[in-house]
Amino acid sequence: MRAKRNQSIETICIHGKDLRRAVDNTGAVSFPIYQTAAYAHPAVGESTGYDYSRLQNPTREETERIVADLEEGIDALAFSSGMAAITTCFELFKPNDHLIVTDDLYGGTIRLLEHVSKKNALEISYADTSQSDHIISNIKDNTVAIYIETPTNPMMKVTDIAKAAKIAREKGILLIVDNTFLTPYFQKPLLLGADIVVHSGTKYLCGHNDTIAGFLVTNQDVISEKLRFLIKTTGGGLSPFDSWLLLRGMKTLALRMEKHQQNAISIAHFLKEHKKVAQVYYIGLSEHPSYEIQNRQGSGYGGMLSFRVNSEKTAKQVLQRVRLIQFAESLGGTESLITYPIYQTHADVVEEKRKEQGIDECLLRISVGIENEMELIADLNQALG
Repeated sequence: MRAKRNQSIETICIHGKDLRRAVDNTGAVSFPIYQTAAYAHPAVGESTGYDYSRLQNPTREETERIVADLEEGIDALAFSSGMAAITTCFELFKPNDHLIVTDDLYGGTIRLLEHVSKKNALEISYADTSQSDHIISNIKDNTVAIYIETPTNPMMKVTDIAKAAKIAREKGILLIVDNTFLTPYFQKPLLLGADIVVHSGTKYLCGHNDTIAGFLVTNQDVISEKLRFLIKTTGGGLSPFDSWLLLRGMKTLALRMEKHQQNAISIAHFLKEHKKVAQVYYIGLSEHPSYEIQNRQGSGYGGMLSFRVNSEKTAKQVLQRVRLIQFAESLGGTESLITYPIYQTHADVVEEKRKEQGIDECLLRISVGIENEMELIADLNQALG
């Protein structure tokens, strides 16, 4: 294969940085779906390069190639869900290892940490990683990794990735960054010093609310080797058809992310002025406390925002009245979705921790889709009343 070329991210979304692997001789423009569990061998001791789809599959490999190129990594591994990816990532660690994690995490990640990781004797410390001194103060002799979401779900806090990476390097520990909200289109953690990037591919990478997937991406050979062993052993790889759905979805990632952001900025400014809205959490607002940090470490702000209304009654009214925006628990798709974190994404988080993070009966989260922005604003306006 020829050397990788310098290309725009729009082109990489469709083709990757290099020619795709020659596994098909039909000239099919859309990469084929290799819906097979096993592969025949030409003879004893000979192989086509494929043995069993738990180990390798051409469609999954093509998906991984594109994601690795987008994130500027040397390897990407595709999993059956975002949580499968995170679970496998935590298998890098052994009992009594200590992890520092962002305190404002997706509720499913907190559930994993509290009910599985702790059971497996991992030691977990929650910290406000948007404050670098909070990271430093939580480091112990047995600390092996820092795990962050930035921006966080649902309070949209931003961690300075380069600062966190510097701290991690000085202490000889890993930095793991969940980049689901911004995607490599707006933010590239590996270039800022992260060791592993996590994605729920279900969200923006796929972008159509029609499949579930997850990814781990790294720029280090030793980490790649360990993760490849784990995915082979635990069997969490993405299916061929779902891999193809990701390939299809990523072709329009650049176009979608621009429209998501355009709509989100307009909605954030509308909500700021509404009499029933107490606060808007969007990293694209100049008054966001980490606005300058985000401008430094990313190229955009994405399509996720949260807002606090004046009462629980108003929150429930909005959820009941929205028509174009759908009341559903996901994000990152073409359709706009509104979520009630206290009862959906963070229902399993203990009440005291939820309240501490500001996740209460008045907080709503919107995944802004790519519909007409004025129609979305009109829908919110009538729902707020």
